[in-house]
Amino acid sequence: MHNEFTAIIERDGKWFIAYCPEVPGANGQGRTIDEARTSLAEAIALILEDRREKGLRGVPAGAIQQVVIVE
Repeated sequence: MHNEFTAIIERDGKWFIAYCPEVPGANGQGRTIDEARTSLAEAIALILEDRREKGLRGVPAGAIQQVVIVE
């Protein structure tokens, strides 16, 4: 699945700090902008995976479950 999110990247001393306003709690850091952006992407992926797992726990046995692609 392909999704796009906004990365806000700021310099903090020798580090770059990144966060994503669309995904609360998603933060990354790195010595370079690319490292910070990669770290943020990994954090977003982990958060979305966790939310998906938690969201599916209470699905009734007889419910229809299908994939929806957002582009």
